[in-house]
Amino acid sequence: ALHQKWISTKKIIISLVFWASFIGIWHAYSLQVPAYQLPSPGSVARTMLTIFSDVNMSRQIMLSLMHISSAMLIAFILGSCIAVLPSLHPVSLHFVDQRLTPFLNSFSGVGWLFIAILWFGINSFTVIFAVTMVLVPFAIINLRTGLTEMDSEILELGTSLTRKKLKNFFKLVVPMLFPYAFATLRISFGVSWKVVLTAELFGGSGGMGYMLNKARQEFETEIIFAIITYMILFVILSELIVFNLVQKSLDKRYHVE
Repeated sequence: ALHQKWISTKKIIISLVFWASFIGIWHAYSLQVPAYQLPSPGSVARTMLTIFSDVNMSRQIMLSLMHISSAMLIAFILGSCIAVLPSLHPVSLHFVDQRLTPFLNSFSGVGWLFIAILWFGINSFTVIFAVTMVLVPFAIINLRTGLTEMDSEILELGTSLTRKKLKNFFKLVVPMLFPYAFATLRISFGVSWKVVLTAELFGGSGGMGYMLNKARQEFETEIIFAIITYMILFVILSELIVFNLVQKSLDKRYHVE
């Protein structure tokens, strides 16, 4: 127990030293260059507080969160339906695994964005569509892997106990897919932050990417760094507060060491 406590303390110390060194180097270098090239950490922190307290700017951040959550939900539902399709209709196995999935996986996110701009114009639907199409292959691949690696003996036992396919699906298949579904959502959350800024930058009428574009045009470097910092904080806090806790629960439930 004492050894584990010492390891945890070392991890915290290393983390604090890293961030203190990073901020110190950042501050030192910001004194050597103009503010429009690299603002100081204090200036970025003040800008973050201004964004948080400003209703219009806060609304743009919430709009990006709405874009991400909507795209993740739609991509997960759509990917789940496609992943389950070969199990319901085996004739579609070759099409899903050898044709559709490689096509979606190889299609550029920027390509989806420009197609969406041509089809739907510059609005929130364009952003959600582009992010969704990038996330769908992740959902298909992860869930298809879960379905193919499923314990066939348990499924056979379920079939021998009841002929109700829907009951077997919800009682056996869905619980065994939980780790793969969680992995899908975790990957999608990280990828969506990378995609949504580009989508909002070119095809959005609002959001953090839109704010980045506006700040770039007006040389407001503090806002650019503040938005990037907000994005990093969202991802890190989500990992620590949500995903890590759920992962520990799943590891305990599925006896993962």
